[in-house]
Amino acid sequence: MPVSPAVELSNVWVFFEEKAVLSDVSLTLESGGTLALLGVTGTGKSVLLKVILGLIKPDAGEVWVEGHNLTPLADADLAPYRRRMGMVFQEGALFDSLSVFENVAFPLREQGMRDEAAIEQRVREVLGFVEMEHAIDKMPSELSGGMKRRLEIARGLLHTPKILFLDEPTLGLDPQSRNQLWTHVKHLNQTEGAGAWPSPARPSASLA
Repeated sequence: MPVSPAVELSNVWVFFEEKAVLSDVSLTLESGGTLALLGVTGTGKSVLLKVILGLIKPDAGEVWVEGHNLTPLADADLAPYRRRMGMVFQEGALFDSLSVFENVAFPLREQGMRDEAAIEQRVREVLGFVEMEHAIDKMPSELSGGMKRRLEIARGLLHTPKILFLDEPTLGLDPQSRNQLWTHVKHLNQTEGAGAWPSPARPSASLA
């Protein structure tokens, strides 16, 4: 049986005050693949990610995720699909007053998880994946820019997403930190099978 693409957009249009932000966009992200969106600021990359997540409804066209048309669904009906997607937004949302551990644990507690042993286990798992477990007790002010981005990725991995979106993940990072970040993204794709969608990104062997 053929496998449905992870994400498929068909003739998507989005207008803000009668101005077309997305104009007839069609693309496909295959399961297990990686896709990079390139473009200068203001070309609609972040809007496109929010359309896929259902945070913005397209004015025309269809959005399919793993073979399901999300376009006609109400916000409440999108929850099962959003849980299969991880998102690292361009604007980092770390809590300056919370440690690395508490920053990662916060979404789990917000969603009602009360088993502290299970919370710690999951936090250590995702921090270990991005090689940040050694910094578990540090505060955000003690982290480099690259470490903060890796911490944000760790939070995006909490619920083992099948699709991971990274919005300008290398913004403000030095070349060494950018290379380390793409190494982690490539490792994620190879070991977890999550498609990563950075924007914008530098070309590399891990990106198609």
